[in-house]
Amino acid sequence: MLKSKRRRWMPPRYAERVEIADSSQFNAAEMDSWIAFGSVLTLLPAALDAELQRVAELSHFEYQVLSMLAELPDRTMRMSNLASFANSSLSRLSHSATRLESRGFMTRTPDPTDGRFTLATLSDQGWCKVTSATPQYVAVVRSLVFESLTTQQTVQLGEVGRRIMRAIEPGHECMGPAQWMSRSAPAEA
Repeated sequence: MLKSKRRRWMPPRYAERVEIADSSQFNAAEMDSWIAFGSVLTLLPAALDAELQRVAELSHFEYQVLSMLAELPDRTMRMSNLASFANSSLSRLSHSATRLESRGFMTRTPDPTDGRFTLATLSDQGWCKVTSATPQYVAVVRSLVFESLTTQQTVQLGEVGRRIMRAIEPGHECMGPAQWMSRSAPAEA
């Protein structure tokens, strides 16, 4: 009896790059690692959200948006670029931006160089908010992630994260917003 090669459903952008292995089961090491990693993927964002809500009345996503803007020299980025950098839909970012704007942490204005785009700018109040929240954010990340790792494991964690990101998105480089903006800026003539 011939076995049919059944393709499992995958999101279209990944289906072309992934070859389905003959085995439909994880081996013991894969299963153990996947369960541990899956638990981190599920529980760490919720823990970060809860702590940031407690200490700064911000969601983790809102904190990320504010901190990305804070890293830029003029504290300004196009909303479409910010959404891309934050790995978010423009709709999700717009909803968060509305909340952040209503609290005085950022503003949105038309891009004077191209009115089709909107600029997000961190306000002085937003700068104060993100800089006051950062020490608690760093402390909770250290407590939940880095304090249980050796220096070597911390370096390995970074490498593992970069390898997984390159598998998801070939050519992806993990970098901060200022570095990202300088690489995506048009070259000077």
